[in-house]
Amino acid sequence: MARLLDKVLIDPKVPYSLKTDGNLELVFYGVGSMFAERPLRQTGFLLCKGDTHIMVDAGRTAPEALVDATGVKFTDIQVMLPTHSHPDHVNAIGEWLTWYRYIGIPFLKRPRPITIIGETYMPILWNETLRGGVKYNERIEDGRKYLNFGDMTDFIIPKFKVFQPREVLEVDFGGIHLELFRTVHVPDSSGGWEDSFISYGLVVDDHLFISGDTRFDRGLLQMYERQSSAMFCDVQFYPAGVHAPLNDYRGLPGFVKEKTYFIHYSNDYHRHDIPEFGGWAKQGVRYIFG
Repeated sequence: MARLLDKVLIDPKVPYSLKTDGNLELVFYGVGSMFAERPLRQTGFLLCKGDTHIMVDAGRTAPEALVDATGVKFTDIQVMLPTHSHPDHVNAIGEWLTWYRYIGIPFLKRPRPITIIGETYMPILWNETLRGGVKYNERIEDGRKYLNFGDMTDFIIPKFKVFQPREVLEVDFGGIHLELFRTVHVPDSSGGWEDSFISYGLVVDDHLFISGDTRFDRGLLQMYERQSSAMFCDVQFYPAGVHAPLNDYRGLPGFVKEKTYFIHYSNDYHRHDIPEFGGWAKQGVRYIFG
């Protein structure tokens, strides 16, 4: 079984290469909540393995946070995976797509950017978030009049994984295997993942669990807790709301808590002691798995 081999702090003066020696690496450029102040920034991360990199989520603070934590420029990212449409997860994606279309591709001869996105979520992200800021930049003389999502990016579309207790998508990309599972996030009145707005978490290479944004969901954790080498879970410090309260995690079995690291936390996190858990996920650290 894979395990967490090492944690190596990146010196942003020497930009992270977005490449590895073949091991899977997880790097958070931000670990905070939507409203977290510096230095935490909004949660988002890189997955790197061999020559492949994937940036998961890009909220408002992502371009500056990425370079501050890793030395990597936002425009060096070629592959994006958005998990859901809250602004702290997607607000910078329109900027990323626009840079590629008008600078990266025509002047710097970069390849087209790639977006990993489920077929159901694709029209939601485009029509309800990105279209207003991107569509009208130019006219297209093919009967459509304006740009569409496919003009801005190529797509990798995960397929449904059958015989699962909830919606799970999966895809292999550049040597990385991804499972995207639906979470119970918003609205807070939803009864389960089926009537929640689309939001995904990830399992990477069958052993690295990243919760995405979710309320406390014991059934979800049970799906993956035994196979996971590490579990990075979002947390909040009050009992109600649309993220998982810390006190709910305290009731987990010991073997789960010891490999659980928290993300999406607020600036007052230092007031909370978590000796029984793996710890607080940190920005600019290469979590190396093998």
